[in-house]
Amino acid sequence: MSCDLYADLAWLPRVPDDFRQRCRDLSLAPQPGLEVQALSRYALGENELVRLGKAIGGLRAAGTSLSPLTPFRLGLMGNGTLDLLAPALVASAARHGIALECIRTGYDQVIQDALDPDSVMNTARPDAVLVALDYRGLPLRLAPGDAETGNASVQDALAQIASVRAGLRQHGGATTILQTLAPPVETVFGQLDRAVPGTMRWAADKFNRELAEAVVGSEDVLLDVAALAETVGLSEWHSAEQYNMAKLPFNNRFVPLYADHVGRLIGAMRGKSRRCLILDLDNTVWGGVIGDDGLEGIKIAQGDAVGEAHLSVQRLALALRERGVVLAVSSKNDDDVARKPFREHPEMLLKENHFAVFQANWNDKATNIKAIADELALGIGSMVFLDDNPVERGLVREHLPDVAVPELPADPALYARTLSAAGYFESVAFSDEDRKRAAFYENNARRVALQQQVGDLSAYLRSLDMEIVFAPFDEIGRSRISQLINKSNQYNLTTRRYSETDVTDAERDLSAFTLQVRLADKFDDNGMISVIVCRTPAPDTWEIDTWLMSCRVLGRGVERAVLCEILRAAKEHGISHLVGVFRPTDRNSMVRDHYRKLGFAPIGETAEETRWELDVATIVEMPPMRVRRVGTVEAMDASS
Repeated sequence: MSCDLYADLAWLPRVPDDFRQRCRDLSLAPQPGLEVQALSRYALGENELVRLGKAIGGLRAAGTSLSPLTPFRLGLMGNGTLDLLAPALVASAARHGIALECIRTGYDQVIQDALDPDSVMNTARPDAVLVALDYRGLPLRLAPGDAETGNASVQDALAQIASVRAGLRQHGGATTILQTLAPPVETVFGQLDRAVPGTMRWAADKFNRELAEAVVGSEDVLLDVAALAETVGLSEWHSAEQYNMAKLPFNNRFVPLYADHVGRLIGAMRGKSRRCLILDLDNTVWGGVIGDDGLEGIKIAQGDAVGEAHLSVQRLALALRERGVVLAVSSKNDDDVARKPFREHPEMLLKENHFAVFQANWNDKATNIKAIADELALGIGSMVFLDDNPVERGLVREHLPDVAVPELPADPALYARTLSAAGYFESVAFSDEDRKRAAFYENNARRVALQQQVGDLSAYLRSLDMEIVFAPFDEIGRSRISQLINKSNQYNLTTRRYSETDVTDAERDLSAFTLQVRLADKFDDNGMISVIVCRTPAPDTWEIDTWLMSCRVLGRGVERAVLCEILRAAKEHGISHLVGVFRPTDRNSMVRDHYRKLGFAPIGETAEETRWELDVATIVEMPPMRVRRVGTVEAMDASS
């Protein structure tokens, strides 16, 4: 049963009867990209993934736009047969908001293609390369009981991976997605295999630990295939028959699962991961109906099978909150009745203060979810909704298709496992600011309450006692800057994506002006909330290449404060004109009038972008906040 949950992608709704016809009709759809995304959101098996992947390829070949999906070019190389994997990856990536194009190389040519600057892989310059090597594609030598030989074997394998990483980075500029190793099922010592140096189980464990340590904190990304294989069972993951006949690196039953995990990672690399978990209450967070059963009748107690099942949902929600996922409630209930268990039930793990927004009323769930998104200043695409009721799940999927709504099994014991298996909150990096994100949004709710009390906007802003901190890009902020650039979609004027290497280049480019911006107020330190990159296309001009902001600080005048700082620095460096660029996407319409509101004048418009200009001598009123500058902002003088 547990294996079926993963192999069948059981958190996704079943494939509709007209799936094949809808794939044929994709080119006729008013917005083919939206229809592709809709079709990808079902629990597609291998054949359906291939069908949809090939249909997407046909649209691409015909020059059809796949908007609103985000383009991404993925190189695919490994030591197994990967031909059938490419269309499955393309279809699965659409589920995570990505229009994927796969670039393949020859069978088992990883080292050659990585180190040759003229290889197909390097000349194609993909955004990332998936290096799909398993234990059979690395120089791991079996040496039972020989620690020295065993360790040397692992180091040789890691050195080979390092060469592949360096070659792809140097010659093609690509990020690499590197796999951990699922060890073979067969053992030499039985129970002792993990402990005896030189066995394949020992070598795989050591390789995986050291690979993870090398990748985490770098620009590359880890795909934990070992964890996937452990989850479904090594004997299920490895198919000796399929490998012997066709060199398939793993059982093709798990192609949908593998492809979905790759899609999650790519989505996370492009800022598509979900940020908010919205919980129904009755028969989801607790067993029973609080309005009918009363406080003493709901089931959340230890020692009760149903109660413990629902407590597992609460534990997972709390764990997600600890890593920065925002929690909210959407329940059809009277507000005071819905809050009573959080306030009075001794077995409740979740408390009222764990939720950034609490919507308990008799509105439909879709309306409440919209209200939650608005209050949090998060896009609908950031939301996950957990509800035991299939009618409510269907309603939300129909009215808010961008909200992730996992299917749940009949047994509440599997609710938490199903939510976790769906991987909505995939991460490719984790920072201290990520961990604090839930608290940021909870404090935002307190700010909203304060604004309602104060009434007058100017008085409200003064009451926040804000301090804004400006600094140039630096080594300490580099990882967070890259993360913000790649995750920010709504308040992002150009949505250009920069790797850490690109951020470092901008940091060191004397013809560029860079800013990382932090904001604190009397409630909390909001962390880094804005990133700016200005380029110098002409001696007297700065062009704003990148301007993005966190939506959680909207309405506080931060954009005017940032503009004041850009103008101040521009004057110091002899710049007379600022040029702002707006490149529209399906997600950044909220900043369409950003430059107009700040006093810029339009100077040109095409289908791809609108350009705006501002005289540096323009006076812009600074909002009520203290300014602190850290470090030295360097940029080339106009006379240089």
